[in-house]
Amino acid sequence: MLKLLVAAALVALVAAEGIPDFVAPGNCAKVANQDNFDLRRYAGRWYQVQIIDNAYQPYTRCIHSNYDYSDSDNGFKVTTAGFSPNNEYLRLQGKIYPTKDFPAAHMLIDFPTVFAAPYEVIETDYDSYSCVYSCIDTDKYKSEFGFVFSRTPQNSGTAIDRCASVFRRNGVDFSLFNVVPHTAECVYRA
Repeated sequence: MLKLLVAAALVALVAAEGIPDFVAPGNCAKVANQDNFDLRRYAGRWYQVQIIDNAYQPYTRCIHSNYDYSDSDNGFKVTTAGFSPNNEYLRLQGKIYPTKDFPAAHMLIDFPTVFAAPYEVIETDYDSYSCVYSCIDTDKYKSEFGFVFSRTPQNSGTAIDRCASVFRRNGVDFSLFNVVPHTAECVYRA
């Protein structure tokens, strides 16, 4: 019996070390989505200024996206770009769109190298900030990501302050967010 318990403990230890860093115990926050979300007003360029680290994003600084709204797709063709830790300029293209199952502000993000995930606009004023939550949970574990977007990479304090309050009010731990550096070396070509 002792051998069985030790074997079970070892299997659990090995399995625990195999869990990716972005998977944590717990369940996703039940966030409120932006009321009367306007897809057309959301279009344009957004800069990520704070994020919960996302292993699916290959870039760590100068992260920006261009949201090109399409009536025929009822969503966005999105180009996101930035610099990797190795100083490579990388660009990814995908789609973000609402589904019939949720309100317009609760969309689906779909990029070729990543599994589809929720993209929930909790709050935006369309002109200066957007607070976005993406989380999947199963069996008491969650993969949780959050994004603070600003329309400009400079003077993003308003976006950060506003979204910090919004995330906290919705039960998301804002201490998990990290600053995305936007320096003089940034190139914005998405």
